[in-house]
Amino acid sequence: MTQVLAARAGKVTPEMEMVAAGEGLDVNLIQAGVAAGRIVIPRNINRKQIKACGIGQGLRVKVNALIGTSSDRDRIEVEERKLAIAEAAGCDAVMDLSTGGDIDGMRRQTLEKAGVPVGSVPIYQAAIEAIEKRGAIVGMTAEDMFDAVEKQAAAGVDFMAIHCALNVDVIKRLQARGRVTDVVSRGGAFLTGWMLHNQKENPLYEQFDRLLAILKEYDVTLSLGDAIRPGSTADSLDGAQLQGLIIAGELVARAQAAGVQVMVEGPGHVPMHHIEATMLLQKRLCDGAPYFILGTLATDVAPGYDHITSAIGGAIAGAAGADFLCYVTPAEHLGLPTEEDVRDGVMAARIAAHAADLARGDRRAWERDLQMARAKVALDLDRQISLSIDPHRSRAALGENGEEERLCAVCGNDCAAQIAARYFGIA
Repeated sequence: MTQVLAARAGKVTPEMEMVAAGEGLDVNLIQAGVAAGRIVIPRNINRKQIKACGIGQGLRVKVNALIGTSSDRDRIEVEERKLAIAEAAGCDAVMDLSTGGDIDGMRRQTLEKAGVPVGSVPIYQAAIEAIEKRGAIVGMTAEDMFDAVEKQAAAGVDFMAIHCALNVDVIKRLQARGRVTDVVSRGGAFLTGWMLHNQKENPLYEQFDRLLAILKEYDVTLSLGDAIRPGSTADSLDGAQLQGLIIAGELVARAQAAGVQVMVEGPGHVPMHHIEATMLLQKRLCDGAPYFILGTLATDVAPGYDHITSAIGGAIAGAAGADFLCYVTPAEHLGLPTEEDVRDGVMAARIAAHAADLARGDRRAWERDLQMARAKVALDLDRQISLSIDPHRSRAALGENGEEERLCAVCGNDCAAQIAARYFGIA
């Protein structure tokens, strides 16, 4: 029985209890949210014990990290270190996006080592294996696609990005109107090329009920991949994006009716004044299903700093209703991330998520900020370090500035807060 079917039957699962405890909420609120499709708890029935992660309405905003091999960088021991770094930095989930080397071996390692939910994009493996077997991605068959989903579900993957909401009508609209950046989603590009070459409908859309049956068997959470997300701010909120979102809403309803947990992936490159409208449209069209955003990147002109552009957009998106932020690293648009890039990406996304939690009125986020402010006035460096997003960096910086005398790290004896506190009698 899936989490959503259990919730509808009035049952409280161990995963719901774990999420409730982690969020500091009544478990009945979690159960009701899962039953309504507004909260998902990615947890494959074949997965070992992990830290259950609730994503959705009324919960703190979560952060996802990405790892995986490629054709030219396929050392799984390096990806193992990246996984450890991402978890140590505080990610709530991780996705294995491997496209090179021993893809199955990489996935086994990730599922074995990760203590958080693990996601994947099955079309990647199906496409790479089609190249090996038939010489081209367009040589993929529908069976190849469903076999990849089944294999990864049986292996224990907790959530899958599957590009079901891409169909022939969406591609026709895209072709008719045009774009600056066309299709930037890798999975979306694979399927677009396949559909145009073979002159066939997307099997993942056409045989959606078959897909749901596989996911339901293993209680894999469906993450409706955004195959036509805008790859530049110029393409934000165009007709193709909106049509894809409408179709995603229809598929959300079908997944929920079938008892499959479902969330929706979203853009992408979005200028700040489009972000709130984008979030409101998704929530309206997709019946409040959790929104998993890939960014959002608020500008196109900052390669090398896109962990910052995405944190700007992610904070606004989270405040407007997004529930799950996929990290972006400084290497975005430039190459594969290093281990340090992974850490920086997680930290930037966590800052954005916390800022969004404040805007959403999360009481624990507000209490943490309040305690940090009090610790600064009290010159309690240990407390400041423990409350910070990155205690390691805070400790390194504060330790160099007045550690022994407990002076203000910035002002020393001339601390503005301390001077004012003396006159207000709170020093």
